Amino acid sequence: MASSFSSSMRGGRGGRNKLKSEINVVPYIDVMLVLLIIFMVMPSSNNPSQIDLPQAERSTRPPDDYLQIVIKPNGALSIGVQGKNQEAPETAPNRDALVKKLRALHQDHPEYPVLISGDKESKYDDVIQLISEAKKMGINRVGLATK
Repeated sequence: MASSFSSSMRGGRGGRNKLKSEINVVPYIDVMLVLLIIFMVMPSSNNPSQIDLPQAERSTRPPDDYLQIVIKPNGALSIGVQGKNQEAPETAPNRDALVKKLRALHQDHPEYPVLISGDKESKYDDVIQLISEAKKMGINRVGLATK
């Protein structure tokens, strides 16, 4: 009997007493699933879709005459002269037609600044594109209408 006992201790054929060298990962998986559920359910502390815009103060003296571009929420565009020499605003079917009309008005009134009035619901890209087009024409005074 001594020989069978000693052979099993040396790694012989009696495999009932072998040590397991495997790591039990089930508790780790359970903990990770609980943490995943907690982070999915927990609301975010900051809202990335909300931005905090700075407040604009009124200028000391608004311009007497200016070219006004209006961007409506549905994308409709209009342009006209405002002030003492007021002209009725004209609607433009697209941005290219508005830029052509702006170029013509700027040639007639090169000293007038441009004021862009964009609705809260209008696209930010539309406003930026119009500012860029006005700057390309050489209009140095381009402003945004605020409340």
